[in-house]
Amino acid sequence: MVIGDYLARRALYSPDQLAIIDHGRSPALRLTYAQLNVRADRLASWLRDEGDVGYRDRVAVLARDGVDHLDLFFACSKLGAVHTALNWRLHWRETFELLENTSPKLLFFGPDFAETARQMEGAARLVPLDRLADILATASPGPVSYEALEPEDIAALIFTGGTTGLPKAAQVSHRQIAWNTLNTVIHDLHHDDVYLNVFPLFHTGGLFVYTLPNVILGGTTVLVRQFDPAQALELIEREAVTVFAGVPTMYQMMAQAPGWTEADLSSLRFCTSGGAPLPVPLVERYTREKGVSFKQGFGMTEFGPGVFALAPEDAVGKAGSIGRPTFYVEAGIMDSEGRLLGPNEVGELVLKGPTATSGYFGLPPEPGLDGPGFFHTGDLARYDEQGYFYIVDRLKDMFISGGENVYPAEIEKALYEHPAVHQCAVVGLPDEKWGQVGHACVVRGHGARVEAGELLDFLGERLARYKVPKGVTFMESLPLSGAGKILKNELVERLKE
Repeated sequence: MVIGDYLARRALYSPDQLAIIDHGRSPALRLTYAQLNVRADRLASWLRDEGDVGYRDRVAVLARDGVDHLDLFFACSKLGAVHTALNWRLHWRETFELLENTSPKLLFFGPDFAETARQMEGAARLVPLDRLADILATASPGPVSYEALEPEDIAALIFTGGTTGLPKAAQVSHRQIAWNTLNTVIHDLHHDDVYLNVFPLFHTGGLFVYTLPNVILGGTTVLVRQFDPAQALELIEREAVTVFAGVPTMYQMMAQAPGWTEADLSSLRFCTSGGAPLPVPLVERYTREKGVSFKQGFGMTEFGPGVFALAPEDAVGKAGSIGRPTFYVEAGIMDSEGRLLGPNEVGELVLKGPTATSGYFGLPPEPGLDGPGFFHTGDLARYDEQGYFYIVDRLKDMFISGGENVYPAEIEKALYEHPAVHQCAVVGLPDEKWGQVGHACVVRGHGARVEAGELLDFLGERLARYKVPKGVTFMESLPLSGAGKILKNELVERLKE
């Protein structure tokens, strides 16, 4: 087989190297590559013999993060089957529809989701993850592989964000995994890195940004059930973590968590931030108080997922940039008529390269994924004379007020300059006079006091008048996706109530 059996190859090279530390268990479970490979072989054997799982069959999992997710991923890879992780934040009816669309043979579910799993009767054969210990203890330990596996075979289905409509299942091939790993190694990882993953493993950020490249390279990956800012600070120190990744909201929460002042983050080679521009004051605080260097970037389920990278030395001087394309990605800016634009012109970000997914499961081919041409990201962007790219906004987030294009990301960047703003999001709301107007949703920092008028005046000193929101709503928290991104469609619905 092509190198789809990642664990067997890594166990051959470094069997005694520590592979996984699962802090979702008490005490933490520590596994070498040899031990992790035996687990995957045993589970693959059971899936084949008892679950009737084979080449191209889907195996779904609905559970919080833990080594169980990786056991299933690596077992599926040995069989040529397709790992299908489900977003546990979805309503059970949405989950049921996703199962109907992808028709998995089995659905493994964690104890937190037993009630949801009961609603899935008929969509897949149900297997509680509580059974996994017995399966691993009794299944055949011999090596399992699918020798006819090819690079274009699908390793996993990763569901897109689903902030509007039902998520689509992006098909991640073994070819995509190989190219993404090469891109990641070129820009980021070392053989001896210790990576703390706090992203959900049903998300491309959890499974593919660093976790799988780190396994392929032979590093150690630390897992937690889900992100907790105080725990993250503690584990970085305890496990001498060298690489950490999060979205800006996570870094904001960590800086306000108990234990921040005492936290020792000196083991970190760097932190990576993605999902949205990291506010410069936050970068400066981490650098000043903890000596942390930040890499920033941009990724997406359908491409990479690592697409752009911004080096630590550019974090302030190129603030707001997502960086330059990773080594094997071609990026451009295109207008509505399909023409590529030059520096400092705003258009849609388009991508081309070998890290593209193989289209969406069950849907027609899409240009740039499983067809020729560029992939259209839906992001408005520009690049400067040095080749640094900047996301202006999502096409769907932009709104038109009085005939002018308004980009919420620009307003949010200005809001984050106010010291009282912990989190914020700007959305467009219908308006009889202007068509649409902006509205800011703001979470104040701990103990901070600021009123709507003060924030609007603050923005008025920094932005054109038509860009300044017409209202501000203060909230205790903003709705977040599983990857920590703000769900603007939910904010719009709240504001309509």
